[in-house]
Amino acid sequence: MSQDGKASKGQCFCGAVTVVVTGDPVGAGYCHCNACRSWSASPVNAFTLWKPEAVKVTQGDDKLGEYHKNERAYRQWCKVCGGHVLTRHPEWDLVSVYAATIPALPFAPALHVNYESTVLRMKDGLPKFKDFPKQSGGTGETIAE
Repeated sequence: MSQDGKASKGQCFCGAVTVVVTGDPVGAGYCHCNACRSWSASPVNAFTLWKPEAVKVTQGDDKLGEYHKNERAYRQWCKVCGGHVLTRHPEWDLVSVYAATIPALPFAPALHVNYESTVLRMKDGLPKFKDFPKQSGGTGETIAE
């Protein structure tokens, strides 16, 4: 449990897999890359980022499937309903929990990543990174709204 004890519960589409995140996310935003768009079947993917110890699957761990096309993203979903739950990012020592998976957590996006691939322009005043911020291994270049 985090120092402040704050926890938010979430689940897959059918509820067979449940998760609890504790504390505050280390980041949140929107990803526009082709992989996230294809995986989520949407024009943009809303994510929250957590340290691995802040994310706990509390039910249905045996019902999680996992796929990774590359070493950057290990995507996990419920094998019962197909609902997307989270993505492990070992390279960054972070876990991305889809914002829709934890609806009680206020979603406070701070940036857009992979905006050069967008199919949905968004005018929200947030920084739009061409790929990723420098500290995440990207160029750090931004694109104007």
